[in-house]
Amino acid sequence: MKRFFLGLTVLSLLAGCKSNYQLTSVDRSRIVVDARYDRQPDKKASNFLAPYSHRVDSIMGPVVGRVTHAMAGKRPESDLSNLLSDILVWASADYGEQPVIGIYNMGGIRASLTRGAVTYGDILDVAPFENKIAFTTLSGEKLMKLFRQIAKRGGEGVSRGTQLVITKDGQLLSARLHGKEIDPKADYRVVTVDYLLGGNDGMSAMNEGTNVVSPQEKRNNTRDIIVSYFKEKAAKGEAVEAQVEGRIVISNKE
Repeated sequence: MKRFFLGLTVLSLLAGCKSNYQLTSVDRSRIVVDARYDRQPDKKASNFLAPYSHRVDSIMGPVVGRVTHAMAGKRPESDLSNLLSDILVWASADYGEQPVIGIYNMGGIRASLTRGAVTYGDILDVAPFENKIAFTTLSGEKLMKLFRQIAKRGGEGVSRGTQLVITKDGQLLSARLHGKEIDPKADYRVVTVDYLLGGNDGMSAMNEGTNVVSPQEKRNNTRDIIVSYFKEKAAKGEAVEAQVEGRIVISNKE
């Protein structure tokens, strides 16, 4: 049911309809939509939705690739958050960028992937927001500040080559990037989503970067970039793979 209404949202955006109506008031109530509606479908509602079903399915249903196993996003590190961070780095070449790290917020991951075929609708479930790829440069000092904020949150999506050791109560013990200590005076190019450039999700250090590049055209939407990655893998006959690799580790030391 959720997938259907997401599809209707996509259709409405595509249609770009204009209206002469003007909102004068808002009245709201809560309606729980769950499996009861599948067991006892409302015939009138079903008939109303029927003309739209084929169009929604045609958008949401196409398979874009496959995953080797079920993937979910969770802290401090997960296969899905690793994958999405790596995809941002992968896509950066199309923008003439060479970031040393990708950051994907856990709050932006809204669903899991099941083993096997992955549809466009599945990707839309995972990344339903209008977040777009973005780039910023952080000094080593600011990058360490970001890592401390990530530690405080218990972990976020970070790309391959990142090694953070944190405590259970959210303190940063150590940080390395591609095998090296962070140089507080050096500059580090970061790829992320534009939502985080505003310092959102407790990562205010992202708002302190320089040389910001944040293209806003629709094709830069993260969900479309994720789909492109899956399609490229599928074209090569490859399933998408990702594992937990120790990018963010919680220390057992008290």
